[in-house]
Amino acid sequence: MTAIAPHDPPFRAEHVGSLLRPPELLQARNAAAAGTIAPIDLKRVEDESIRRAVAFQESVGLRSITDGEYRRDVFYADFYCRGLGGVTIAYDPAAVDEQYFIDREGHKLPIIVPRVHERMRWRQPIHVNDFTFLSGLTRQTPKLTMPSPTIIHFRAGRANISKDAYPDLDLFWEDIVDAFHKEFDALAAAGCRYVQIDETTLASLSDQRSWEPMRKRGDDGRKLLLETYPRIMNRAFAGRPRSIHLAMHLCRGNNQSHWSAEGGYDLIADILFNQIDVDSYFLEYDTPRAGSFEPLRLVPRNKSVVLGLVSSKFPELESKDALKRRIDEAAKYIELDRLAISPQCGFASTAPGNRITPAQQEAKLRLVVEVAREIWG
Repeated sequence: MTAIAPHDPPFRAEHVGSLLRPPELLQARNAAAAGTIAPIDLKRVEDESIRRAVAFQESVGLRSITDGEYRRDVFYADFYCRGLGGVTIAYDPAAVDEQYFIDREGHKLPIIVPRVHERMRWRQPIHVNDFTFLSGLTRQTPKLTMPSPTIIHFRAGRANISKDAYPDLDLFWEDIVDAFHKEFDALAAAGCRYVQIDETTLASLSDQRSWEPMRKRGDDGRKLLLETYPRIMNRAFAGRPRSIHLAMHLCRGNNQSHWSAEGGYDLIADILFNQIDVDSYFLEYDTPRAGSFEPLRLVPRNKSVVLGLVSSKFPELESKDALKRRIDEAAKYIELDRLAISPQCGFASTAPGNRITPAQQEAKLRLVVEVAREIWG
């Protein structure tokens, strides 16, 4: 029988990665974009902000430590735009009627749309320097976050992928798969042992309302969800160094306290848990939009699940007792020993961040640590 999954990592108290940017970092980034400060001056502010972010994470009792994604404007942009090149991103107000982020008051934000105009190529390590700087700041476990291999295609569609650069999509996928293989190897060589893939496509396509806009652009949403995207993920993750623990975080959109999809894991549960080759999962479960815990019955015994029960979107602090009841409910479908707890997503998947304060962010992370200690010791 396959052994029960270990928890180091993921740890009993986890977080997804991004943290609210301090005002001085936002100001420096805006100044760099305007050309009024040099890139080296921006890096100096980033470095100091990351030092403080690491100290903050350690102070609340977290054992997995990230750089807060402080060097990124959008969670996936550094890997694809700066790293591989050939990609630009921009908000698309024209698409807001069919695809959008929405908040609980009903306000909408347009989707960020990537456009691929040249071939994407891995030329050198993308996040190794980020990891090396981070690992030098902590004795805890540094965690490196990377975007899903499917995010560009999901948001761009064929219309926004140049046919001059990619006359057929096989080459497009080959370039992405090659980049993941080389980046994993480079990270492992640098000593990285914990990587989290931020995956928004599967949970978003589980909302079948997204299939009609996909059909209009020439894609079959069901086929992408159940065939194409899982196959590409496995190709990208295949052959990775076994020294790396690979976690997958699933999200239904997280942009300035807005989301973009709803629906449970039922449609994808078997593929997600039994066919996609990762070691553990961070699953969004902070609202009824994520459905029930029942799909967790399909998680194999060698994999663990971090329950994203605490909202990073909303300022209200969750009840400790309510969180414990939710964990008890989940444990009806998967052993308690294979569970952990975290916020449902990062606090700032895009640089502006969610609509909460730093004090509220701290309270939520301390709550996660306290609940984990009281349940698992």
